[in-house]
Amino acid sequence: MPIPGSPLRIADVRATTVTVPLQAPLRHSNGSHWGRFVRTIVEVETADGIVGLGEMGGGGESAEAAIAGLKPYLLGHDPARLEALRFMIANPTASLYNNRTQLLAAIEFACLDILGRHTGLPVHALLGGAVRDRVEFASYLFFRYPAADGTGEVRTPEQLVEHARELKSAHGFRVHKLKGGVFDPDYELACYRALAEALPGDRFRYDPNGVLSVEGAIRFARAIEDLDNDYIEDPCYGLNGMRRLRENTTIPTATNTVVVNFEQLAANVLQPAVDVVLLDTTFWGGIRPCVKAAGVAETFQLGIAVHSSGELGIQLATMLHLGAVVPNLAFAADAHYHHLLDDVVVGGKLPYAGGSIAVPEAPGLGVELDRDKVAEYAELFRELGPYPYDRDPGRPGWYPLLPNTDYADHEAEGRPAALDQPS
Repeated sequence: MPIPGSPLRIADVRATTVTVPLQAPLRHSNGSHWGRFVRTIVEVETADGIVGLGEMGGGGESAEAAIAGLKPYLLGHDPARLEALRFMIANPTASLYNNRTQLLAAIEFACLDILGRHTGLPVHALLGGAVRDRVEFASYLFFRYPAADGTGEVRTPEQLVEHARELKSAHGFRVHKLKGGVFDPDYELACYRALAEALPGDRFRYDPNGVLSVEGAIRFARAIEDLDNDYIEDPCYGLNGMRRLRENTTIPTATNTVVVNFEQLAANVLQPAVDVVLLDTTFWGGIRPCVKAAGVAETFQLGIAVHSSGELGIQLATMLHLGAVVPNLAFAADAHYHHLLDDVVVGGKLPYAGGSIAVPEAPGLGVELDRDKVAEYAELFRELGPYPYDRDPGRPGWYPLLPNTDYADHEAEGRPAALDQPS
């Protein structure tokens, strides 16, 4: 007997990879965003012509082929049956062989968008209803290589403070997160303290993506305990390392790397290592798993925040709908979004006001594709190709160990030639 559901049926799935320029290349502990983001836009179309939008990181022929490879699973499926879809695409035992979590997320975004458009409701209404109409964001500061015109470098404490002040003036940020792990920890410590001293009354976060040793993480945490910290995020890698850190600092610990599924969340509940879990709508496989995880966190009095994995407007919308519906969101969300020069959604980039962005109220995710922009940035991707996220264009052949001991030279100025060469 057929399982009852909606009258909708999936008739087509399409994927288009785009690359959208950034203000300047963003440096991180594993390498760099080479002056642009590469994202894959996913469109799921129903038999009656409703098109839902999704987005995932990375792209090119492999991502487009991976989405196309899901057609046999999706054609004829009811987009309202999202739990069935989860096991059809990303069964946890099958995923040992073909991990499709991020593919599932992009499809889930699109299915929720379809359901919202079909019912005339915004996605947050389908998820239980909004408890806030705006989501606050942190400034998300990176060390940056210069842009092609020589502007935008962030390498010194003075440049970092100036950049933070500019962002605060433009967007109203009251919380500032420094992405570290690029330079020697003592140098980044000086940068972080300079940032906090320059913006009294604001709050701060430090995230070196797990590259410090546990002992180095403890040393860094103790050196900033007097500042107005929200938390220290992934200074070292692994639940046991984070647990040792948590036992040796007064600063709350946070992660987006070692609690990214329900098994890890359960382990963290049983033996607490992380106080604040950063929920990423892509890493967790969709908006709905993040809402479930937020409910677990609420039950066990863990903090939550919304993580950013380098979004365009479609994924930003998923982050806004998530932020709208979870009552225990006590921290500002992360977003790379303000580093973008443009977007692929109608109307361009969603605006900040007072450090926050309004939750979309239109049906579905509440954003529409600007087809001209998609075509423009798809052509730019075909011209430039992908870039290696886990390589530093200024340090050929380098890669970090965990824990890392080989950091970039903070006195080295200039723009690497590799940034101006097609991949």
